Amino acid sequence: MTSTVPLLIGGEARESAAFFERHDSLGDTPATRAAAATIADANAAADAAEAALPAWSARGPSQRRALLNHAAAVLENRSADFVEAMMSETGSTEGWARFNIALAAGMIREAASLTTQISGQVIPSDRPGCLALAIREAAGVVLGIAPWNAPIILGVRAIAVPLACGNTVILKASEVCPRTHSLIIESFIAAGFTGGIVNLITNAPMDAGDIVGALIDHKAVKRINFTGSTAVGRIVAVRAAQNLKPALLELGGKAPLLVLDDADLDEAVKAAAFGAFMNQGQICMSTERIIVMDGVADGFVEKFKAKVATMATGNPREGKTPLGAVIDVKAVQHVEGLIAEAIGCGATRVNGGASSGVLMPATVLDRVTPSMKLFREESFGPIVAIVRAQDEAHAIRLANDADYGLSAAVFTKDTARGLRVARQIKSGMCHINGPTVHDEPQMPFGGLKGSGYGRFGGQAGIDAFTELRWITIETQPGHFPI
Repeated sequence: MTSTVPLLIGGEARESAAFFERHDSLGDTPATRAAAATIADANAAADAAEAALPAWSARGPSQRRALLNHAAAVLENRSADFVEAMMSETGSTEGWARFNIALAAGMIREAASLTTQISGQVIPSDRPGCLALAIREAAGVVLGIAPWNAPIILGVRAIAVPLACGNTVILKASEVCPRTHSLIIESFIAAGFTGGIVNLITNAPMDAGDIVGALIDHKAVKRINFTGSTAVGRIVAVRAAQNLKPALLELGGKAPLLVLDDADLDEAVKAAAFGAFMNQGQICMSTERIIVMDGVADGFVEKFKAKVATMATGNPREGKTPLGAVIDVKAVQHVEGLIAEAIGCGATRVNGGASSGVLMPATVLDRVTPSMKLFREESFGPIVAIVRAQDEAHAIRLANDADYGLSAAVFTKDTARGLRVARQIKSGMCHINGPTVHDEPQMPFGGLKGSGYGRFGGQAGIDAFTELRWITIETQPGHFPI
């Protein structure tokens, strides 16, 4: 049955003059019929968020915390709806959908805990009798733009900490999963975020640029956070800069996992397989390059081949395989093109085979080199490259030889060595003896280089979504030179 998704503006459903359809990723059946917002609708959402701002930002931290905790519970109670929406719109497995729900609920509860941590400081002043304060206040209306690949996690991340800080929000849903994103806003409204505190805009794919541009341009919007491709992130950054508005960007990745010559190969294999193929490799932190030192490369490849051979691909609705569907045929074609080019340039296939529509097998290529597109271009699919390094220094150079810098990992039995190597890798996050795919609500999450700038999570999130102001109080008569 096709779901119908209206706009959610000012706490109420609003029909649109036009709609667009999102088809089931496994076939031609429409999964969702969603409102195709106009620029007028986008402006109405921003107006509603602006009108709700004074009352919401004036609420005490305990009130905001209670509502956020309630929202987490409402979201969890709608798990079945979320699972159905994600499976229909994105072809995800039930396990991935439920992981999204659990982490997203944790993010909301972590945001709730931050409401009493939005603090300032008293700064010593050289002026006698001057009490100088640095205080943080809500920035205003926050525009969150979330993608389809981890839709509940990233949709919630776009709005939860901004709400905790006293901002009102607009969630610009992905055209790929409008129903999944609408369920987030529905959950928040049901929890008491009414009257424009939270708003949802859905748009037809061809209108995305105009709608996002109008929202960024709106005078009430003071912060933008975007998670998605580096190419689109650049466009968002330019538009925000033209309006002198801060933007937090979490973009693409090409995460390296380094296996040093003293690594526990069994642990490295488990982490690499999880990092490369969880959600069919469609995670910004996915392990895309396994950089293995020559001395252990053959042993690692043998173990990794056996592990990946157990990771079958199948219809996610049947729930019988660890891998489900890739988002669309275009994505499959992109990955297959990278594979063909790499093999043509000398790489060897370790695992993999023919795709069946959007069902693509877990694929491993060995002896990938920096001259191949697979080494450099984000694949965002169930493919991982094995790159052989001569020594530790060479492994670090290979890891840093990328336009991206989001996540990384290092495997070694020598913790001090691991820390030394991790400090030399140019990425926003690096995990020693753990997978590249690792997210926790309280951690500063974000990247370097083409992976964006700014940080979600914990105190970093407070910094991103508040204004820091300097306020003074004079307690003694003033003395001035004129």
